[in-house]
Amino acid sequence: MSTPEPSPAADAAVPGTPAEELAAPTVSRAYVCQCGRPVYLGNSQCLACGTPLGYVIERLGVVSLAPAAEPDAYTVFDQPGGQAYRRCANFLTAAGCNWMVPVPPLSAAAEAHSHGLAEGFCLACSTTRTIPDLSVPGNDELWRKLERAKRRLLSQLLALGLPVRTRFVDPAHGMTFDFLGSVPGQAPVMTGHHNGVVTLNAEEAEDAVRERIRAEMREPYRTLLGHFRHEIGHFYWNVLVQDTPWLEGFRQLFGDETQDYAAALRHHYDNGPPADWALRYVTSYASTHPWEDWAETWAHYLHMADTADTALSFGINATNVELTSDLFGPADLWQPEHPDAGRFLDFLNGWVRLTGVLNELSRSMGQPDFYPFVLPRAAVGKLQFIHEVITAQREDTAAAVATSPPAEAPAPLSPA
Repeated sequence: MSTPEPSPAADAAVPGTPAEELAAPTVSRAYVCQCGRPVYLGNSQCLACGTPLGYVIERLGVVSLAPAAEPDAYTVFDQPGGQAYRRCANFLTAAGCNWMVPVPPLSAAAEAHSHGLAEGFCLACSTTRTIPDLSVPGNDELWRKLERAKRRLLSQLLALGLPVRTRFVDPAHGMTFDFLGSVPGQAPVMTGHHNGVVTLNAEEAEDAVRERIRAEMREPYRTLLGHFRHEIGHFYWNVLVQDTPWLEGFRQLFGDETQDYAAALRHHYDNGPPADWALRYVTSYASTHPWEDWAETWAHYLHMADTADTALSFGINATNVELTSDLFGPADLWQPEHPDAGRFLDFLNGWVRLTGVLNELSRSMGQPDFYPFVLPRAAVGKLQFIHEVITAQREDTAAAVATSPPAEAPAPLSPA
């Protein structure tokens, strides 16, 4: 485990924004076509000029593409003769994937992310093991929504420098996703994580179904992206915390994870959360067990980091917001003496200001609050812990990806 250091990416100031506000790992979410028009994460063609677009991992974003010498291949628009790419095999399927697949010979940057890919598929699609049964009407649309949310998740994980490896190249620690639909007469599909496998109930991609479940469970927030961020939190606990020096700090903040998990779940569903949960946890479900507290807090960190990155990328500055609550201070941190503590605190308080604006904007449209949560001071130390774990993994992950051995070609995707 490397010594946590301030993120170098956080030093890349956005025009018009004080550098001291950029305390989280930052990557631009504002993409621009070669013609100067704005484009977005899911775009595969500029609607203004027709230029083909694609997500290139080495650029951590959507870029303009130009024809390459190889058939059906492209290069990045401003790099003629550079690394060549082809469309992901899921480009023309219901998944509508716009991620690009490097074509040999590979540059050093492309090599770092090219191990363990299913033939013809990008890194994001190579993490999907099982897709919904496309012979069932409507499942193609559910699959599209699931993959779109997963691509957003993975683009953020890559930007944060977290290890994103398929099980084909890393059988012990690689990630994989099963998108399953319920079958009449069988037990309903449960969304969850087990030993690197994230299972999502494909029905959650249906907005009406998900909203009904949210209302029944009295949750303030329930989205596909939220599910992905929560479940991948369990995955990264196994990879980054379990059996590492971070475990001691985890137990100080989140509790003893060796307590009976099944019994804790039963107690939560039978009795509900403790009366004072709002003073200690980011959500009521986080009070269930230390693992769930970690996963819920992890998901909140990803919510915060990605939303802040997006706001800063578009020049949104909330420093002049009139607050209805106090900001957080060093006394709220887990390690106030840490060299990165001040930058993390700036990020956190910037988030408080930003959500004040975003909630008011939602209310002005008659919509529910954009961020329907109140961060308790007891959760701030947990968020700082997660920030430090992620920051410390940047260099370690880069070295591990660079030295990963090539894997055998995996099997193609299979329908559920």
